[in-house]
Amino acid sequence: MRGAGCTINDLLDRNLDPHVARTKFRPIARRAIAPERAIVFAGAQLLTGLAVLLQFPTQCLYYGVPSLILVATYPLAKRVTHYPQVVLGLAFSWGAMMGFPALGIDLFSSGNTSALAAAGLLYTSNVAWTVLYDIIYAHMDIRDDLKVGIKSMVVAHEKHTKKILAGLAITQLALLSGAGIVAGCGPVFFVGSVGSAAVSLAWMIRRVKLDDVKDCWWWFRYGCWFTGGGIAAGLVGEYLARNFGLYEKDGVEAKRLASDPPGPAA
Repeated sequence: MRGAGCTINDLLDRNLDPHVARTKFRPIARRAIAPERAIVFAGAQLLTGLAVLLQFPTQCLYYGVPSLILVATYPLAKRVTHYPQVVLGLAFSWGAMMGFPALGIDLFSSGNTSALAAAGLLYTSNVAWTVLYDIIYAHMDIRDDLKVGIKSMVVAHEKHTKKILAGLAITQLALLSGAGIVAGCGPVFFVGSVGSAAVSLAWMIRRVKLDDVKDCWWWFRYGCWFTGGGIAAGLVGEYLARNFGLYEKDGVEAKRLASDPPGPAA
């Protein structure tokens, strides 16, 4: 689906990309591939994504199909708003919602308010994270974007980028912490996932040279692995701690169990 989004983006931007140094050699922009063939290719990618989606519970269809609207909307957003990064974040973060129905949890059924809150907090945390990284990415094209008339948060707020990045990082960490609290996570998650994310984001925001195209590209390409790797490691650690008895019954796990609805009467 990410590939399909890239194809749709390149197809809709085929008249803009030739005017941007970084994108002018993309296949559709340099006319190595005709738009008609690109449409066929995008269709094949979408069908492949559908084939994967059909392997999951049926309710995943109801959660997954609406994401196509966001995938198709992002390339158009940069023409009408200075905040296309937000639309991109909404599309890229959709997997945070999809994990729940994939496990058979209907977020919108009665009795699943905690799961819905956790999903919403995790999703919006990922949105903030995506916007943060794409702002760094957008700095590579700012001069050409200004000439062509492409809108972005960088074009609108170039002089305040680092402050915006810091604000987004704090927002991401707060929402991620909120998801952990609602889900009843313990110290392994908060130290491993939230703590490592805080360190990696602070390091990146401090070190990135926004006026250096190569430096922006390096941080965009590798920075997400530092933050994402730490979050993933913390989640794995939390899972292992729960399943191997690191948390006592009177601790975090007991709180989670106590919040579960009671089973049917004997």
